[in-house]
Amino acid sequence: MLTVLVAWGALTGGGMAGGAPATALDAGLGRYAAASVAPGVSYDEFRMTLPRGLVHGHLLTVDLADPRVAVDLLYPGAVGARAPVSQLAADRGAVGAVNGDFFNISEGQHPGVEATGASVGPAVASGRQLKGAVPDGQRFGPVMPPGATTEDVIGVGYDRRARLDRLTLHGAVLTPEGTLPLRGLNQYALPVDGIGAYTERWGPASRLRATCGTDFDRAAPCSEDTAEVTVRHGRVVALDDEPGAGGVAEGSVVLVGREEGARQLRKLHLGERVRVSQRLTGRGPVPLRFAVGGFPVVRHGVPVAGLDSAAVAVRTSAGMGAGGRVLYLLALDGGPGRTGLTVSELADLMTQLGARDAVDLDGGGSSTLVTGDAYGETVRNHPSGGAERPVANAIGVFSGQRPGTPARD
Repeated sequence: MLTVLVAWGALTGGGMAGGAPATALDAGLGRYAAASVAPGVSYDEFRMTLPRGLVHGHLLTVDLADPRVAVDLLYPGAVGARAPVSQLAADRGAVGAVNGDFFNISEGQHPGVEATGASVGPAVASGRQLKGAVPDGQRFGPVMPPGATTEDVIGVGYDRRARLDRLTLHGAVLTPEGTLPLRGLNQYALPVDGIGAYTERWGPASRLRATCGTDFDRAAPCSEDTAEVTVRHGRVVALDDEPGAGGVAEGSVVLVGREEGARQLRKLHLGERVRVSQRLTGRGPVPLRFAVGGFPVVRHGVPVAGLDSAAVAVRTSAGMGAGGRVLYLLALDGGPGRTGLTVSELADLMTQLGARDAVDLDGGGSSTLVTGDAYGETVRNHPSGGAERPVANAIGVFSGQRPGTPARD
C-alpha cells in the first residue's frame, strides 16, 4: 500500500505538496489501485470516511505534456441527442472518459414539449464550435456560485494546455432590411426576444423547446409569438409560424425567433438573400480545440466562494494542475453504501488531489467514469441509477492516436 501511495503521488506531480491546508476530507483520504491505462494516462481509486458515510471515487490523471495524449469532446453525432459514456468512448476509441455538461433532461414543466437532450453550456469538439450557452435561468444543475455563468467552460487549447474560460457567442443575421443580432447557436433555450441559428450539427430534435421559459425562469410558459425561417445556400426557402423538427440539411441554417426576434424574422420573404455568421469567442490567448460547459469550483488553488454546502450528491469534476499540463477527471461512485459530496466538499477534494482550477460537471445518475482498451470499455464506477444514463456529451482521453483533424470553422 505504501508503494502505491508513493506512486500515486508521483503521478499527480506532487500536487498536494504545499497545497491547501488539510481539511476533514483529506484527513481520511486513502488512495489505491493506481494503474497505467495508456501512455500518459493513469487511473486511481480513492476512499474517505465522513460522519455521514463512505465516499468512494475514481480518478483519471492525464499528462497533456505527453505528445501521445489528446483530449476531446465526445458526443453522439448531434447536439440534440444522448448516449451512454461507454458508447461514446467506444465509438471514438478513447482510453478514458467521464460524463460532461448538464443537459435538457426533462420537460415536465411544458406538457407536450419534448426534451432535446442538448447540453447547457458551450461545446467545442475537434476545433468545431457546436453550440452556445443557454440563458443562466434556463440551466439544469445545482445553484452556481456568484459570478459564474452558463458560458463557463473547461477546455484544452491548441497549445495543449487545459484552462478555464468563458465562451461568448458573437453572431449576426444579415438581411436586406438590416443586421439582426444572433443570440443562440444550437441551443435548447433562447433568450427572450432572441433569434437562434440551428445547423446540421443540431440533429433531428424538435426546436420548439427553444421558445419555452424565460431568461430567469426555466418553468415559464412557452412563447406564443414565434417564427422559423429556413435559409439554404444564402436564400430564404421556407417560412413558418412555429419551430419545427427534423434534421437541418448541410448548407442550410434554420433561424428560430421568439417575441421581437420572431417579429423581425417575419419581415423576411421567400427568395431573399440572408447571411448568418456566428463564432464563440473565449478570453484566453489561444483558441480552444476542445471545450465543455461546467461552472468553476476551484480557482488558483482555492475553492470558489459561495459554493453550496448543503446538498449531497454523486459528483463529477474536471480540473487541472501543473500550468494546465495535467488534467484530472473525477467521478464518485454511486453504489449502495456510498455517500456523495456537497459542491463545497467537491472543491476541497479537487484541491487535495492537485487541481489548481476545477469545474463541477453533471452528477447524480449521470456520473460515469470509463476506461478502455482493445477489449472494450469498462465502467469503473457504479452509476447511482443502477445503469449508465445516456448523456449529452463526455470528456474523452486518447493516447497514441489523434481524435480527429483539428478544424477552425
